[in-house]
Amino acid sequence: MKLLHRQIFLELLKLFGLTVSCLLGLILVGRMLQLRSLFLSQNIGILNIFQLFFFLTPFFLLLITPIATMLSVFLTFLRMSSDNELVALKANGVSLYRMLPAPLLFCSLCTLFAFFISFWGLAWGMDMFKTKLYEFAKTHSKFALQPGVFNKEFPRITFYAHQVDNEKGELKFAFVRDDSVKGVSVVVVAPEAEIVSNPQEAKIHVVFHNGRIFRQDGDELNILRFGRYAIKLDLGKLLTGFNFAEQKAKDMPFFRLRDIRKDHSLMPKEGDRFFRKVDTEYFKRLTLPLGCFILGMFAIPIASVFRGLKQQYGLLLAMGLFMVYYTMFSVGVSMGESGAIPPQYGMWAPNLLFVFVALFGMRYANLERTPSVVHRLLHLRLRRRAKA
Repeated sequence: MKLLHRQIFLELLKLFGLTVSCLLGLILVGRMLQLRSLFLSQNIGILNIFQLFFFLTPFFLLLITPIATMLSVFLTFLRMSSDNELVALKANGVSLYRMLPAPLLFCSLCTLFAFFISFWGLAWGMDMFKTKLYEFAKTHSKFALQPGVFNKEFPRITFYAHQVDNEKGELKFAFVRDDSVKGVSVVVVAPEAEIVSNPQEAKIHVVFHNGRIFRQDGDELNILRFGRYAIKLDLGKLLTGFNFAEQKAKDMPFFRLRDIRKDHSLMPKEGDRFFRKVDTEYFKRLTLPLGCFILGMFAIPIASVFRGLKQQYGLLLAMGLFMVYYTMFSVGVSMGESGAIPPQYGMWAPNLLFVFVALFGMRYANLERTPSVVHRLLHLRLRRRAKA
């Protein structure tokens, strides 16, 4: 039995590693262009994008660990069933329940791994992602103006400088036009200006000295002289919409979410929608890791019921069943955030349903019986073949 459990466990680990690698590779291909667009017209290399992707990996792992666990267990037992290994083992008195220690240990380890990501890894990854994103923007940004060229990288703001020293951040004969307010045009002209970065706030300040402000509102034109005038720019706008300052529930550590749920005064400026998102994210961090264990156990009877199925079809079947789970989960998230239902109901419903199916199916699989629903589906399939 030790040899059997060891072989099953090793096969589960191999399939898990292969599944996670493939899914992360697919996500990487899909996200490469998205991350590259963050630095549209910025001097960012491919290695920097891979580094950013590494910090986003915890976020992706939390989503793909449940399906990787399910696929690993499903394909392992489907192969054993297709190769008649399960029949041989049962013929020698080894019941399905005696084979469970290996998948139980495997699913438990996957669940602990997902909980670690949920509680600590996700927030760490998002913090490092923002830090590196700002660092790349600060060190590689093409906001460094070119002399005699109009710069329009910030939406509705135009910069110009006749002379530029990018190393010192000094500008000579600087000009900026701000059309961010509808119907109002503001032009700032100064013989000298400087660019000052503020890493704490992820802001860039363009400070003008001894210049003039021309403000046109309709037919009215106002002119103002100044000794020192600063324009504050958000790096998020330079990075095509990425907002550094916004606090999102999905980026927070689990224990921060718990504290906010208990005491809303910790976020006094936020409204009811934000606190609903906090509640939803809190239960999401609890239920999604548990989905690893539940889906893993759910896969065993499903693989036994559909014995003889080719692995490529088995893969499609497993993906379809996971999509049912994930669709229920996504609907629960949407309804929880909108306030249609309490978040805990929507988050726990998929897990409870799949636990019931897993327990029910495990009993049938151990008795080598097939539920009547499956019999009817197979019967319909045979009838269609006979008619054809």
